[in-house]
Amino acid sequence: MDFILLLKALILGIVEGLTEFLPVSSTGHLIIVGSLLDYTDEQSKVFKIVIQLGAILAVCWDFRARIGKVLGGLCRDPGQQHFATLLIVGFLPAAVLGVLFHGAIKTYLFNPLTVAMALIGGGLLILYIEKRAAFPRIEAVDAMRWQDALKVGLAQSVAMFPGVSRSGATIMGGMVFGLSRQAATEFSFFLAIPTMFAATFYDVARNWKLLHLADLPVFAVGFVAAFVAAMLTVKALLRFVSSHTFVGFAWYRIVFGVLVLISAWTGAVQWTV
Repeated sequence: MDFILLLKALILGIVEGLTEFLPVSSTGHLIIVGSLLDYTDEQSKVFKIVIQLGAILAVCWDFRARIGKVLGGLCRDPGQQHFATLLIVGFLPAAVLGVLFHGAIKTYLFNPLTVAMALIGGGLLILYIEKRAAFPRIEAVDAMRWQDALKVGLAQSVAMFPGVSRSGATIMGGMVFGLSRQAATEFSFFLAIPTMFAATFYDVARNWKLLHLADLPVFAVGFVAAFVAAMLTVKALLRFVSSHTFVGFAWYRIVFGVLVLISAWTGAVQWTV
């Protein structure tokens, strides 16, 4: 077994779990860190799909009580039916646009330099939104209307551009459309479940020929690392947003993006594009 490859899997799994639900772009970080680790071959494409599944299963575990309540009340509880409707409506924009543009986006935009520019642009946008944040009209997810879910879903679809951040787009979009920071963050977590499951299975269907039994140990290490890191991150983020803004994440994005661009411009790092 290649110890170096297992170490790369561990690092990338931790990166995925730490960044998937923060407004910093997990896809962008995987592209940049994968390039630094020289892990950009065909195996890496499937590996990144597998560890993404690990991260989303961590959210399912954290919110298992609410998920069970929703599933159990679909046939008789109007409140749970409303919640399920919100998720379906919020999921649809990314589902439709993802099918239409998924291939082109992965072909032309999945490289460190476009990610760096998206990180900087997204960071500046977060600073702008936080500066102009008004009093929210929706304090809890259950108080959302289907129109609110659709708006957040449209914001989420922007995150197909690598480096934008799915969680960042949904949280900031939710705040712009009247959700409190807490409600926007919670809805972002719930909306991630159908969105990421769909994206994962869609990618697996397109790349199933790249799956090999010999890769199982590498995938297992990355999957477990992503699962554990995501569990810790989700709990920490929910505590964080109760008393903090996302300004710190904005500056992190800007600094990280600038460093990538400087390293490319000076030739300090030969990024894979």
